[in-house]
Amino acid sequence: MQFNLAPLDLAIILLYGVATLGVGLWVSRRASDNIRSYFLGGNKLRWYYLGISNASGQFDISGTMWLVSLLFIYGLTSIYIPWLWPVFNQIFLMVFLSVWLRRSGVMTGAEWITFRFGDGLGARLSHLSVVAFALIGVLSFLAYGFIGIGKFAAVFLPWQLHPDTYWNEIYYGLIITAVTTVYVVKGGMFSVVFTEVLQFFIMTIACVAVGIIAMQQVSPEVLQAIIPDGWTSVGIGWTLDLDWGGTLEAANARIAADGYDLFGVFFMLMLLKGILVSMAGPAPNYDMQRILSAQSPVEAAKVSWFVNVVMLFPRYMLITGLTVLALAFFMDDLRAMGDAVDFEQILPLAMKHYVPTGLLGLLIAGLLAAFMSTFAATTNAAPAYVVNDIYKRYINDEAEPKRYVYLSYLVSIAFVVVGVGIGLFIPTLHEIISWIVSGLYGAYAASNVLKWYWWRFNGYGYFFGMVVGLIIALALPAMTDLDPLYAFPYMLVACLLACVLASLLTAPDDIEVLKRFYVKVRPWGFWGPVREAVQADHPGVKVNPHFARDALNVVVGVVWQTALVAMPIFMVIQHWQEFALATLVVVLTSLFLWRNWWCKLEDYPDDMPAEMVREADAHIVSRH
Repeated sequence: MQFNLAPLDLAIILLYGVATLGVGLWVSRRASDNIRSYFLGGNKLRWYYLGISNASGQFDISGTMWLVSLLFIYGLTSIYIPWLWPVFNQIFLMVFLSVWLRRSGVMTGAEWITFRFGDGLGARLSHLSVVAFALIGVLSFLAYGFIGIGKFAAVFLPWQLHPDTYWNEIYYGLIITAVTTVYVVKGGMFSVVFTEVLQFFIMTIACVAVGIIAMQQVSPEVLQAIIPDGWTSVGIGWTLDLDWGGTLEAANARIAADGYDLFGVFFMLMLLKGILVSMAGPAPNYDMQRILSAQSPVEAAKVSWFVNVVMLFPRYMLITGLTVLALAFFMDDLRAMGDAVDFEQILPLAMKHYVPTGLLGLLIAGLLAAFMSTFAATTNAAPAYVVNDIYKRYINDEAEPKRYVYLSYLVSIAFVVVGVGIGLFIPTLHEIISWIVSGLYGAYAASNVLKWYWWRFNGYGYFFGMVVGLIIALALPAMTDLDPLYAFPYMLVACLLACVLASLLTAPDDIEVLKRFYVKVRPWGFWGPVREAVQADHPGVKVNPHFARDALNVVVGVVWQTALVAMPIFMVIQHWQEFALATLVVVLTSLFLWRNWWCKLEDYPDDMPAEMVREADAHIVSRH
């Protein structure tokens, strides 16, 4: 599928590359001041910059290729399949978990474990287990990004580096990965955020343009003649009831291979896993870093809200535009491939044949930007754990600040090399995505739900729950006949048993540690004995009464987010009645959330003791 780009397209791509590297190196001086500046931008970045940065980091090329393939095969039902991640974890974050997390004032997820469990043996074991999880996650996402960029770049970039397609993909992946590593290693969080803001605006322009082209070129009547019955329905039934027979037999084979044909069972498992993983809070990756980088708890909540606002509409204009173009113009090509159809190549196939010169260069630059954003954000997370949570804590806590930053450079490079090495052995995006979202994140769920909501859950419980989960997750790839999602209930039961038994068979954590955590974070849940101990010293401290309000806001927020996804799809396929209905849902849910969530955000409860407010404020450089 190789072809030569027009000189204008090449000029746009090269100009973008130079601009990105220039911005990254220009802001790198600010990042090299100290370790907090490197990892969190010194807590000086405003919520809208962090929100755009987080959106850009999630707007990755590999995920976009996967989502295009899902919309092509599953139609509007595909708006639910990303709940596998789950995408609605951003709603749980914006409603209450981002506020809780930012109140801690820590730098990383592993440091948060010390804040929650103290510094005993159980806490140290927990600390090491979450570092292990985070680093496995970093390697997984680096491999995932490498696979996607190799497939994409080998189609579009004009130089044939090797006659074999596989090795051509590998070489391009290595080159682009190396360029990306230069600016993220040098600049830390400042570089990542500022370049991601630049990348996001480029990507948004390209997304909107592709959506408009699809609307101009493909009428609803043309599309309707191609797609199977039920493709435009957002309804959920026990079975999928999509039949591509006679049109594209390979799509039916893909549905059977994915295991989504019994959609009711799949949906319930996906929802169960999604709710639990969302209640656990963010995994220790770039998403958590953006929250911890916010200036205050309220701004942290706004970061998570803004991700949905700025990302969903343009991203799904691109996804739908490319899907519609592929459906209308490339069905014969896909049928000619027989059983060998690679649905993950629909994105570059549609771009290659139907995006005009100039815009094609901008779109390629934007998608390269999306890769660089995700890869950069993931890479930046690795040294935060190795340097801050291993080297600084256990080896040398009195080194010069510059030593920590230079060591971060080396750690970033090492993780890129290992992550790329793993990517060489994984054949498809779908395979690694399935393992990440159901295997790796499934291992994370039990321990990280209990840590927020149950006072008796201690460091030993956390450690054994995480270890059991990671062992099962790492064993799943060898079980070729078992889908990671269908393994999740068994993994959850095993992890919960390990968590509860280890906690009850060992002593509770230090009550002073629990009191400090409870007063600063103020979670709802099963905290009665700790609250009573706190009230003995501070009678004015009250229970968090907002569980019902938060739960309602989460439900409304998920509806709001899902409607935001459906709006651009209905717009591009020109189903105007459904578009109007989705828009109405967005407007009504937005008004509800403004009144019942935005207006009620608070950095800290009014009854928080004054000395703890002062301690918390020490972590906030400037208030909104």
